[in-house]
Amino acid sequence: MLKLSVVVITLNEEKNIGRCLESVQEIADDIVIIDSNSTDKTEIICNTFGARFIQQPFEGYVQQKNYAVSQAKYDRVLSLDADEALSEELLLSIKKAKENFDADGYSMNRLTNYAGKWIRHSGWYPDVKLRLFDRRKGEWTGLLIHEKYELRKGNRIQHLKGDLLHYSYYTIEQHILQANKFSSIAANQLIEKHGRILFWHVLVNPAFKFIRNYFIKLGFLDGYYGFIICTITAYETFQKYAKAWHLSRSQRKKKFDPVKKT
Repeated sequence: MLKLSVVVITLNEEKNIGRCLESVQEIADDIVIIDSNSTDKTEIICNTFGARFIQQPFEGYVQQKNYAVSQAKYDRVLSLDADEALSEELLLSIKKAKENFDADGYSMNRLTNYAGKWIRHSGWYPDVKLRLFDRRKGEWTGLLIHEKYELRKGNRIQHLKGDLLHYSYYTIEQHILQANKFSSIAANQLIEKHGRILFWHVLVNPAFKFIRNYFIKLGFLDGYYGFIICTITAYETFQKYAKAWHLSRSQRKKKFDPVKKT
């Protein structure tokens, strides 16, 4: 059976990391934690699982995850976030994949737990992720957020049965704070990519996002939390485009305003 390294990046994850590492004990031949100077009990918990704990300043999700992969002892790597864990069915699927690893990468569905409820619609499921791979065949790519692992052309992906369990937000307040943070990052990325944002984007895109997630993606079947998720997601979209529109307007104004002579 082939050897497998499990890599995780952390920052103050004492609430999650134990569950994550417990779920991989049967399949991990090597556990690597890349930590961004945690101040809680993250290191103590990781040490109880025999993980190699490496401190590395955070320079971005893509950079941090690529560094984590580079520190793995073996070429076959399972990359997880600290707030994720393997379901029993996914654990069995990975055990089977370890027998021969006849694909270059393996994808899996991610199922998110929101404030205690599993969300199976709302645009959040199946949320397919490529997390098990031969590190010689690809790398982490992306912008500041929404990073993903990409295999180079010509490599083959298989899909595994079972869910990657994602324990995302414990409270609605956490989701709102994260939405505000991510919308600011995304607004700057929009400006870098498009240069100018039109006001109708601010009006239309949030409404479309809500309609798509709540009605087309069946968010209403997730009950109360489905409505909350779809509303906050639409509001995050509104914030992103509103901030981007304000930035682009400010840049144009600065560009065309006459420079005052002193």
